[in-house]
Amino acid sequence: MVLVAGVDSSTQSCKIVIRDAETGALLRSGSAPHPAGTSVDPAAWWDALRHATVASGGLEDVAALAVGGQQHGMVCLDEDGTVVRDALLWNDTRSAGAAEALVAELAGAATGWAQAVGSVPVAAFTITKLRWLAEHEPESAAKTAAVCLPHDWLTWRLRGDAALESLRTDRSDASGTGYWSPATGEYRADLLRLAFGAEPLLPRVLAPSEPAGTTPSGALLGPGAGDNAAAALGVAARRGDVIVSIGTSGVVSAISTTPTADPSGIVAGFADATGHFLPLVCTLNAARVLESMARVLGVSLDDLSRLALSAPPGSGGLAVVPYFDGERTPNRPDASGSVLGLRHDNATPANLARAAVEGLLCGLADGLDALRGEGVDIARVMLVGGGARSEALRQIAPAVFGTPVVVPDPGEYVADGAARQAAWTLSGAPEPPQWGAGAVAHYDADPSTEVRARYAEVRELTARR
Repeated sequence: MVLVAGVDSSTQSCKIVIRDAETGALLRSGSAPHPAGTSVDPAAWWDALRHATVASGGLEDVAALAVGGQQHGMVCLDEDGTVVRDALLWNDTRSAGAAEALVAELAGAATGWAQAVGSVPVAAFTITKLRWLAEHEPESAAKTAAVCLPHDWLTWRLRGDAALESLRTDRSDASGTGYWSPATGEYRADLLRLAFGAEPLLPRVLAPSEPAGTTPSGALLGPGAGDNAAAALGVAARRGDVIVSIGTSGVVSAISTTPTADPSGIVAGFADATGHFLPLVCTLNAARVLESMARVLGVSLDDLSRLALSAPPGSGGLAVVPYFDGERTPNRPDASGSVLGLRHDNATPANLARAAVEGLLCGLADGLDALRGEGVDIARVMLVGGGARSEALRQIAPAVFGTPVVVPDPGEYVADGAARQAAWTLSGAPEPPQWGAGAVAHYDADPSTEVRARYAEVRELTARR
């Protein structure tokens, strides 16, 4: 039996899965936590990887491995390969002002950025962090000889090769930097100079199954991927599939054969891990909406689900706009959640529970609409993440989304995608192996156009408050 490993180096932890390269069967796994914070010494990722390796039973018998990692993080290295400063992660917002300045500085503003790199920079993107570094820590900027991303750095460390020229990345992670174009497949040195005032060495961008080298023990290294692209590979998403991930935030991404360039910035025009593209929309409010409403009603999440399913579609005219943390799709950072349409005859726990579920799903459906607006074909939705465990959410989703919904078996989708990529790299085949997320549950329903229309009405009411 030939074994492959997939690593998920996420914001919160490092997870490893070890699978049969031919069948995809899960054989063993392990994990270790990452430190909290938005600025982290990359050495902590390496320590977590070593601990997760031990917990998984070791990698000595693995023929190939690949790393999926959190996107956007800025890892700066000096000419000797030493980390210059703690890495700024995707969720570090100190570069928000730098993002606004960069958008304003490029000719054509937001439209210019979308045409150049498929996305309009926000604070998460690496390019904005480099601008912040140049402005606020010029000594660190002057020491920076190379810039890479979290998964790039871990792959480089796994090679055991200290040469900066050995740094490698993949299309999906490069597409989140703000200085690589998914449409052309090339770095934009002019944008890097605009942001940083210099051109540090950047990792070579590999083809989807091109080896990134080998470990000292001889295991083949896949190119790796950004977390969303690795997850799409892990669930074996195909063209026409939209992956809706319901965690703390909501992520709506789709497999597309053509690049996107949305000047509004709502759709980020990323690349995927197979040679196609992964346009993506993020919402700030997702699973925590259900948690908050369960707390309001004094019930468990399971009870909230049962209450929601006992209420009629449309919740008797009650509507919840779930902007509890503000919102970015649409861009309303100062908004708050609202309950509208409350009357004596609909003021029931069941209606309130269902309105919360419908509101959460309508917010994600706005993301689907944004993808459709960029010409993305949508045949079905793949529902993943912690929120996908809600039976009410599963059953109501196809009516709100207007498409069939499938829910894969729970899994470590990012690590699974990295393992699938490792098997692909090892095989040398033109396509990834035909194993993915395993069994799926299917849900279908007639579209609830009235629910979407009612939500749109109250959503715009909140915008004017």
